[in-house]
Amino acid sequence: MEMRWIEYALEVYRKRSFTRAAVQLSVAQPSLSQQVAKLERELGVTLFERGHSAATPTEAGWRFIEYAENILRLRDDLAREMQERGQGMGKDLVIGAPAITGGHVLPPVLQAFTSRFHDVRVRFVEETTEALEELAVSGATDLTLLSLPLRDERLAVRRVYTESLYLAVPEASSSCALHADACSEQVSTMKSIALSDYASSPFILLKHGYGFRETVLSLCAEAGFQPYVAYETSSIETAQSLVACGLGVTIVPAMVRRIGTPRPRYLMLDTQPTRTLVFAFRNDRYLSLTAEAFLDVFAEVSQSLET
Repeated sequence: MEMRWIEYALEVYRKRSFTRAAVQLSVAQPSLSQQVAKLERELGVTLFERGHSAATPTEAGWRFIEYAENILRLRDDLAREMQERGQGMGKDLVIGAPAITGGHVLPPVLQAFTSRFHDVRVRFVEETTEALEELAVSGATDLTLLSLPLRDERLAVRRVYTESLYLAVPEASSSCALHADACSEQVSTMKSIALSDYASSPFILLKHGYGFRETVLSLCAEAGFQPYVAYETSSIETAQSLVACGLGVTIVPAMVRRIGTPRPRYLMLDTQPTRTLVFAFRNDRYLSLTAEAFLDVFAEVSQSLET
């Protein structure tokens, strides 16, 4: 069994198509089909059901894919570790992060890291939380900035920090219109408020696929209500702009609270909710020296900022 055949079969599975897999692999489609057919003859099983629009794994195919992914993962880890043992730290680092959170957390660390390790090329992958977790599981990223809890138990984590969450409401001119029982004059004198006081307010949430959306929905459920979702967005910055214009309320992490205008009013919640950010990576994969170095620099920078 050739390693090349395994790679070809996995790409057919990922693309669910011989044609799309051939394009990704830069090989002719007939050649790809022939190579997968050779693999099937050697194994004595059919790996894919060939349809007009899709290639679907058979029962044997699913089992093959499970083993094949592990084989290639071990091959890549072995090659990377042996290379670092022989030549020292690698020259590439791939970091996954949500756009807004990454923009707040990573710049000072990157400045310190790149000044110390000039030869390392850092590449960013910005995606939804759901997509980022999948990339971390697949090993497509070396480190991925995520918030707890994580869905996949195969991910190990290094804690970044824990921050408070606040309810963002419109300023005095529009907050009374949103909720007559919790007008701005009242909440401004309170140390904290109950989220349930805003159960009848329109909520602005991140779109499906963003982990913080689930955080907000969970907080609302704990407060005993399901929010009416007036607007959905892929940016917490857009959400805050909508709040500032009186179009609803939302919950935001401490790090993204606005200083300038337009800005919402930020209220403390009586339950004092928080979120914990972590760097995630596969717990059964080799963590490169480059990734370890980045985590060390992050710890140093975080400690200096705290002091």
